[in-house]
Amino acid sequence: MVERERQWVLWYRRPAPVEPPTTNAWQNSPGWVQALPIGNGRLGAMIYGGVEEERIQLNEETVWSGEPQDADNPDAPRYLPEIRRLLFEGRYAEAQRLTEKHFVCRGAGSGHGNGANVPFGCYQMLGDLRLRFPDHQNPRDYYRELNLQTAIVTVEYWTGDLTFTREHFASAPDNVLVIRISASRPGRLNMEASLSRPEYARVKAEPPNQLVLFGRLYQGRGMRFAARLQAVAQGGTVTVDGDVLRVQNADSVTLLLSAATDFRGNEPLTETAKHVQRASRHGYSALKSRHIQDYRKLFDRVALNLGGQQTSSLPTDERLERVRRGEHDPHLCALYFQFGRYLLISSSRPGTLPANLQGIWADGIQTPWNCDYHTDINVQMNYWIAEVGNLRECHLPLIDFIDRLREPGRRTAKVHYGLSGWVVHTVTNVWGFTSPGEHPTWGQFPAAAGWLCQHLWEHYLFHPDRNTLRRIYPIMKEAAQFYLGFLVPEPKHGWLVTAPSISPENTFRTADGQVAAVCYAPTMDMQILRELFTNCIQASRTLGVDEDFRRELEEALGRLAPMQIGRHGQLQEWIEDFEENEPGHRHMSHLYGLHPGCQITPRGTPELARAVKVSLERRLAHGGGHTGWSRAWLINFFARLEDGERAYEHLLALLRNSTLPNLFDNHPPFQIDGNFGGAAGIAEMLLQSHAGEIHLLPALPRAWREGSVKGLRARGGVEVDIYWQDGRLTRAVLRASVSATHRVRLPNGQKAAQVTSGGRAVRFQTDDDGAVILRMRRGETVELTGG
Repeated sequence: MVERERQWVLWYRRPAPVEPPTTNAWQNSPGWVQALPIGNGRLGAMIYGGVEEERIQLNEETVWSGEPQDADNPDAPRYLPEIRRLLFEGRYAEAQRLTEKHFVCRGAGSGHGNGANVPFGCYQMLGDLRLRFPDHQNPRDYYRELNLQTAIVTVEYWTGDLTFTREHFASAPDNVLVIRISASRPGRLNMEASLSRPEYARVKAEPPNQLVLFGRLYQGRGMRFAARLQAVAQGGTVTVDGDVLRVQNADSVTLLLSAATDFRGNEPLTETAKHVQRASRHGYSALKSRHIQDYRKLFDRVALNLGGQQTSSLPTDERLERVRRGEHDPHLCALYFQFGRYLLISSSRPGTLPANLQGIWADGIQTPWNCDYHTDINVQMNYWIAEVGNLRECHLPLIDFIDRLREPGRRTAKVHYGLSGWVVHTVTNVWGFTSPGEHPTWGQFPAAAGWLCQHLWEHYLFHPDRNTLRRIYPIMKEAAQFYLGFLVPEPKHGWLVTAPSISPENTFRTADGQVAAVCYAPTMDMQILRELFTNCIQASRTLGVDEDFRRELEEALGRLAPMQIGRHGQLQEWIEDFEENEPGHRHMSHLYGLHPGCQITPRGTPELARAVKVSLERRLAHGGGHTGWSRAWLINFFARLEDGERAYEHLLALLRNSTLPNLFDNHPPFQIDGNFGGAAGIAEMLLQSHAGEIHLLPALPRAWREGSVKGLRARGGVEVDIYWQDGRLTRAVLRASVSATHRVRLPNGQKAAQVTSGGRAVRFQTDDDGAVILRMRRGETVELTGG
C-alpha cells in the first residue's frame, strides 16, 4: 500500500455496510451514513466501498416527483380582516382555528413532509449502481478515503495476491460520474454491474457496452428520467446481457455514468447519450485532470490551520469517537470546515438547483421532509458559508432560484392576500410552490421571501458591483412591495405589524392559558422587514432610482414594531411577553437580528446583546440546540457575541452529538444545513464583517492558540488572510477587489504596529474605538502587523 497524504482526507479502515434499497428514508440507514459523498452540482453519489458487492447510490438534482399545483386559496382574503381582529383582541386560539380553516393552501399542500404521492412531490433517489466482484474475498489492508483536495473517493484492498483500486469522482466539466477500477496485475479484473430503482423504472441493454435505466416518476405521469452506464475496458472484454454488464479478464475498466430528466425540457435518453459520448472522447487521465483542475479552482481559495497535528494516523470515525470522549482535535475542526465547503461545491454549481435539505444526496423514494426547500431557516443556512468561504459562484443557484420564485409568488400574493409584489412561505419545491403550508402552526410564515432577499443583498455586499445590484434590486423591491401592503397598524401603539404570521414552528402560552402559534408581529418578522426595507433604501439610493418608493419605505421603517426586552431580561420572541410553550425549542427565530442579521451587536446595541444572551441561556437551560442545525446556529450566535469559548463549546457539541461517521450532520435524520451552518460558524469565529468593520479573530477560543486562515472573504470586496500565535494576531493580509475605506478591528484590544502596502510602510489612522482606518484601492494588497 502507498504512503498517503492525509491532511484533508476522511478515511476509514472498513467499508460501509452494503444494504438493500429503501423506499422510505426517514431513518438514517447504518450504511448510508458511513458512505462517502461525491457530486458535481447535478449528479451525486454515495460510495459505500463494498468488496464482494458494492452499492453506489445515485442522485440527479431534478429527480422530483409531483407536478405544478394551484394551491393558492382565493377565499383567504375574505377572512383576513376577521383573523386580524381576533389577534388584536388577544383571541389567539380562535384566530388560529380560523386561519387553519380558511387561510391555508388548497389541496394536499406538502403532504406534511410525505409528498411523494401528492402534487407537491419530493426529491428522490435516481437509483443504485451495484458492482459485484465474485472473486474478491477475505480482503486485507482495506482503505477507503474521500480526499477533499481532489474530490475523489478511493477504495483499495488486497485479496489473494492482488491489489484492487477504485477511484470515483463526479466531473463538472464532463457532466458524468467516473469510476476507475484496476487490478495490480494484467487480465485479473472480473466484475458485473447493474442499475436498479425501487419503482417506476426499467433497465435495458444497449450493446456493446451500455446499460440504461429509464422511467417516469409520480405514478408514471410525472417527470421522465434516465441514467446511462458505459464501460470502457483496458484489456479483456465488455458484454451486456439483459440488465447486467460484465467485464472479464481486464487490466482495468472505466465506468462513465450520466443522468438526466426532462425537467428543463430535454429528452433524457438523448441527453445521457450525448454526455457519455462526449466524456468517452477523453481518456481516464484527462477526465481526472479536468475534474481536479475545475474543482481546485474553488476549493483551494481557502486554507485553514487551527494548530495541532495537521495529519492523523487515525481514521475519521475513530477521531470523532475520541472527541466524543472529551479529547480536543483542532485539525478535525478544520477538516469539518473544509468538508462543509466541499459539500457546497459538490451540491451547488452555477446553473443547477440550490442545495436542498440533504444537498444533493438522498436515499429512497419518500425522503425526509421531502428533501424540499424549507425557507424558515434551512435553505438559508445552506448558504451561510458561500460568501465568507470564498465560494461566490456556488451561491448563484440560490440567487437564481429566488428569482424564479417571483412569478408563482406574485400569484400567491394576488390570490391569497389580494396584494401586489411576491411572497413565499415555509416550504417550496422545484415546481414553484409559494402558498402557505397546510397547517398554519408551521406553514403561515410570510416573511420567508424577506429572509431569502437577505441572500441577494449579502451576495452584493461581499462583491460590490452595480451589475449585481441592478439584477437583485427588482427582486428585493417586489418583495418589499408585498410587505408594504401586508403591514397593518396594531391598535395599542399604532406600530405597523405583520398579521397573521408565526415565529417559525414555535408556540406560546398566554396569561389566560391559550396555546397558539398564529400571532401578529413576531420579532423575527419585524427584524426581517426592517432589514429588507433598509437594504432596499440603500440600493435605490446607490442606483439613483425609485425616490417615491424609497420615501414609502422610510416612512414605514420608522413605524415597524420594535424589538422588546421581556420580564426575564430576554429578547421577546413575540410582541407580547408570552411564556414559551416549549422553552427549549430548536428554532431561535427572534435572534435573527444577531445572526444572520446585523441589527444586534455587542458594541452597537449592548442592551439588546445582553437580552440575547439571556434568551440563549434560557433556551439552553431547557435543552435547546438538540438538533444538528440548531446547534450549528448556536456556534454562530456565540461567535457574533464574541464569546469564543462558548462558540467552541457548541462546535464540540455539534461534533460529539450531531455528527455521523461520514461527517454528515444529524438532525436526526441527516440534514445538510448543520454541516454548512457549522462551517459558517467556524468562519464567524475567525472573521466578521457585518457590523460596518472587518473584525479579525473576534471569537478565537483558547483551544486554537496558534494557526492561520487564508482566503476568507469580508463584506466590501476584501479577501483576508490571518495569522496568529499564542492567541494573538501576528499579521493580516487584506486584498481589495474594489476601492473603499475599511475599518479593521484587531482582537482583544490589540493595536496595529505597522501597515504596509507594496512592501512600504504607510501611514494609518485609528479611531476612538481602536479600529484601524484603511483606504484601499482596487487590486491593492495591505499587510497589517499586530502589536
